[in-house]
Amino acid sequence: MKIAVWDTYVQRTDGKKMHFDILVPEQIREPEVIYQFGHDYLKGKQVKSEILSSKECAFCHIEEASQIMIKNIEAKGYHIVEMENCD
Repeated sequence: MKIAVWDTYVQRTDGKKMHFDILVPEQIREPEVIYQFGHDYLKGKQVKSEILSSKECAFCHIEEASQIMIKNIEAKGYHIVEMENCD
């Protein structure tokens, strides 16, 4: 499965910047859909972020998905790769 990687940065209330990737099937290209996945992820992390737009979240590249990525995409529509300050 080919997936689109959306590089995402969100300012936390403690001043740290979260960096994570939102991975979706390559045919999903509507930014609003991607942003909603980002908001869903942030709710699960208990991080409040009113803003998630092209400034914070942008298409990066296409890559081949791993089995765990495919499993998560099939279950909820997306997969998150946590990079920095996501704990």
